[in-house]
Amino acid sequence: MQFGNIIADMYTRILDLREIVKRKSIFLFGPRQTGKSTLVRHTFPAAAFYDLLEADTFREISARPEYLRQTLSPQQLVVVVDEVQKLPALLDEIQLLLDRNKKLRVILTGSSARKLKRGAANLLGGRAWVCRLHPLVSAELDAPRLLDRLNRGSLPAIIDSEHYKEDLKAYVGTYLQEEIKAEGLTRSIGNFSRFLEVAGLTSGEQINFSAVADDAGFPPRTVREHYQILEDTLVGHQLPAYQKTSKRKPVATAKFYLFDVGVANTLKHTPVIEAGSDAYGRALEHLVFLELRSFLDYHRLDHELTYWRSRSQFEVDFLVGDDIGIEVKSKSRVSPRDYKGLSALTEEVRLKRKIVICGEKMRRRDDDGTEIMPATRFFEELWSGRFLD
Repeated sequence: MQFGNIIADMYTRILDLREIVKRKSIFLFGPRQTGKSTLVRHTFPAAAFYDLLEADTFREISARPEYLRQTLSPQQLVVVVDEVQKLPALLDEIQLLLDRNKKLRVILTGSSARKLKRGAANLLGGRAWVCRLHPLVSAELDAPRLLDRLNRGSLPAIIDSEHYKEDLKAYVGTYLQEEIKAEGLTRSIGNFSRFLEVAGLTSGEQINFSAVADDAGFPPRTVREHYQILEDTLVGHQLPAYQKTSKRKPVATAKFYLFDVGVANTLKHTPVIEAGSDAYGRALEHLVFLELRSFLDYHRLDHELTYWRSRSQFEVDFLVGDDIGIEVKSKSRVSPRDYKGLSALTEEVRLKRKIVICGEKMRRRDDDGTEIMPATRFFEELWSGRFLD
């Protein structure tokens, strides 16, 4: 597995667009401020760049979609359209370009897939691969900065800010205004704002539509629609429940995680997180999920990421495929009692690896083969290429 070498917002990003573009055009999706435009500009400085957030560019192309085709030089090999969800009709022109020039590569960035998915937009019929850009992961940072990331999150523009709390509040407000209101994704921005607060409080928990509806004050059907908006705008991820056990009946309800720990903290009004606290454990579990999700996406792996909970309350925080079980604890010393869910799951699933991520300072292996390690050591191994060996 090879890492990318492109500097974006002063960070080396792992997602190697140049290698992917050798094969296909790209839909590059990611939440706002994850660094999509910066990464693309640094990777392809000679590309023809059309930014649909620029009012004059948007007016020109929305009035005459053929403008893009007519302004391109025949020698141009890479074209970038930024925030393509603002003009889904443009995809017909892009398909025409790709069909006429097999050497051309088009990179289409977006912070929302909703209009494309729901508007029956032309998704180019296999002519482009979908890639996702996440907030920064551990391998993109010079130092572990674990406690920083558990408090600030990992957005490139916020992680180093002297005023990160204010920046996170502004980010949440900007998201509501620009992504939801401006694109007309819901009728009531006030209702959605209340829902988002509740969704933040329950991030990392099983989704209970009825309970969220009661807390937010509107019907469960509306709550389901709002959760779908969060997924379509890339602000949250569902974590399905692992279902392949029979001796201990599993629950089927998915969990939901917001895309960034700092954003979740802001919605929860979480005070500063200190090592060893309850909030530390929840934030660490959240961060492990995001690292695993990013790892699988960046390396284009099909391993399913799930969690397991039996109806008798045994639980494993994460499973990668059918082979790796991961439990996350904030304790500075753990015992088999702390990872009994892994032991219970092993009775039915032949796990190649059982991992406990915790606050212990040294990596060790328990007598039953369970690997116990600090979070920073786990992140190092995850991105080293040895994780799935």
